[in-house]
Amino acid sequence: MLQHADPKLEELVVKLSTDPSELDAYVKKYEKYKAGWLPKMLGGLLVFCGNTVYGKKPSYLKFRAVEIIARVPYHSWESAAFTLLTMFFMDEKKALALSNTAWFGRMASDNETMHVVVISQLAKKAEKGNWLVHTFIPMAFAFFYFWAAYWIYLFSKKAAFELNYLFEQHAFDQYTIFIRENEEMLKSKKMDSDFLAWYGRKAETEYDFFVSVKNDEIVHRNSSIDHIHEHSKNHSKPASA
Repeated sequence: MLQHADPKLEELVVKLSTDPSELDAYVKKYEKYKAGWLPKMLGGLLVFCGNTVYGKKPSYLKFRAVEIIARVPYHSWESAAFTLLTMFFMDEKKALALSNTAWFGRMASDNETMHVVVISQLAKKAEKGNWLVHTFIPMAFAFFYFWAAYWIYLFSKKAAFELNYLFEQHAFDQYTIFIRENEEMLKSKKMDSDFLAWYGRKAETEYDFFVSVKNDEIVHRNSSIDHIHEHSKNHSKPASA
């Protein structure tokens, strides 16, 4: 079957999932990064709203709602980058940075789509959901979040990436707690997902799957800061002779 996942992402996630020292070093890389006041305020609001509606305790249904929203900024960045490319295609450095953002957006949104589709199937078996709370509300929020993320990216790429950094850090923490508290249960459940197979990822148990999802989130977190550095480098003025 054709693999739709990005091979480099899959190689990195496997490495992080099988080597604790690699994961520890990767987490520490940007662990002390300080986001600006606007991303902190918006990120805090996102977490507060999520905890208010779905509770602080991670669960299948909470993850489904979170993943519906998590896909949004990547689509927004790709759309915003496309908009900007129509104005800056003559500037090769800017075009490269914007094209890299668009590529990252496509890769990450495909990855997050895999999360929400597979987790939705798992949630059906594990918990009884409420359509209004677990489907309509996150979809409605995602609609408004798309345009907020779009305009934030247009006016401040750094703020857009920092907001995503905070969101993905929270997701990583939530999955870490969920795996730790439910390890034996997750290891006892076999994975059987056509969509996961279509995507190109293997997981014998739900434990394997959630570990890989957790590590996807830390990759997205770090990649957000990498893009800040890339944009800063490509937009910096050359030193005077």
